[in-house]
Amino acid sequence: MAVSYKRLWKLLIDKDMKKVDLERKAGITHYVLSKLTQSKDVSTEVLGKICAALDCTTEDIMEFVPEEK
Repeated sequence: MAVSYKRLWKLLIDKDMKKVDLERKAGITHYVLSKLTQSKDVSTEVLGKICAALDCTTEDIMEFVPEEK
């Protein structure tokens, strides 16, 4: 299973936020944001910071999808 953060990007649009706004509000680095953009794995600590900053749950920002072969 792969991870998709499409829900996070939609949530940012709904909240009229840019990625740089998320970096500042959640206290995450540009490198971590880059990993999210590429749908790479990040720590649960990072996901917790994002959820706290956006007042949401992990289900609101990510989902597991079948890997393409």
